[in-house]
Amino acid sequence: MRRAGLAVGAAVAAAVSLCAGCTGGAGGAGGIGDSGARPAASASPTPIASPTASPASSPTSSGPLPDGTLLVADFGSDTVTFVDPEKGPLDSVRVGTAPYGLVVDGRGRAWVATAEGVAVVDTRTRTRLGLVPYRTRNLGPVTDGEYRGGGMGIALAPDERHVYVGVNVPSGDGTLETIDTATREVTDTAPVGRRPFDVDVSPDGREVYATGHDSFDVTAVPTDGDGAPRRMEVAPYGTEGGLGSWLKPHYAVVRPSDGRLLLPFEGERLVVLDPATGRSTIQDMTANTHQHGAAITPDGTLLVVGTGPIDPSSDDGPSLTVRAPDGEETVVPLDGPHEDVTVSADGRTAYVTGGFTRGGYWDGITVVDLGNGPRTWKTRRLAAGERPLGIAVL
Repeated sequence: MRRAGLAVGAAVAAAVSLCAGCTGGAGGAGGIGDSGARPAASASPTPIASPTASPASSPTSSGPLPDGTLLVADFGSDTVTFVDPEKGPLDSVRVGTAPYGLVVDGRGRAWVATAEGVAVVDTRTRTRLGLVPYRTRNLGPVTDGEYRGGGMGIALAPDERHVYVGVNVPSGDGTLETIDTATREVTDTAPVGRRPFDVDVSPDGREVYATGHDSFDVTAVPTDGDGAPRRMEVAPYGTEGGLGSWLKPHYAVVRPSDGRLLLPFEGERLVVLDPATGRSTIQDMTANTHQHGAAITPDGTLLVVGTGPIDPSSDDGPSLTVRAPDGEETVVPLDGPHEDVTVSADGRTAYVTGGFTRGGYWDGITVVDLGNGPRTWKTRRLAAGERPLGIAVL
């Protein structure tokens, strides 16, 4: 597979090979930006058909939602879609252009990062309550696609008093914006790395971590205003190739047991970053595939989405890695690229979104039954919105 000394030319060649089916960050065209090459404005990636997806149920705008209803951000549209975990889409709500990440608070409000601002949706009435505009400037025109300006990763403070959103500035470094959930206003901004794919919060709520995809880093931002943001490089393969490199961080999770950040790379290396010191260690992984979305359960089980090979001649296909706290891994093959993952409250079911940020996406979710041990795990496809990226269980 790829090694630290991979030449830029080889990486680009492999990218072209993959991205004939790999185009635009958090249901259709593209992982937001693994290749530094900016696609032409007229480029329009073609979704992969999903004939095995369960048929969609008829949308409804009234009545209670089924237990375990999923909410997905439709990166290929301007909506979020409510999905019955057994039958498929139930209803959609317009939120804003190209929604990427989302998070749901204890009052049933979804906070959705779009190109236009952070939309607030009442998931009980299925209505948009408002749109919080970004304070960050130079975002360019409101548009969709892999490199669009606007919100990407998003996270909720433990006390739910604030939402933190990573804002991509197409011309340079990104920002982290803090939103007061009571007033629905931006109260603070801080500089972070380029294209903040993911945002996470420390268990005590004192720091926010923005993963800078194009700057090979995680920026730790204090939430109490005491101290400046701290940049921590995360580059287990080095930074050779810069914007054109595929070997960049995408998503992170915070390990419940000690607050360390876990960042998977290429199904080969797991970076364990101590935000207190900025130092990291590397552990082996086994999926041998390009990796994006990640989730972690309260007991420390890590789930990582493999989107597919960079080099099809040596890398493995799409997968879901389930890594136990002791490091033992089970790799579940998936059909086609995927982007993000979440887990049911009982930990028995994983939901993996098919809206890959690059080309080759499809309009649905793969449901992975984790209930009875690896030898009996089964997968099924479920229709869900348009290029679904961010996902939450209501």
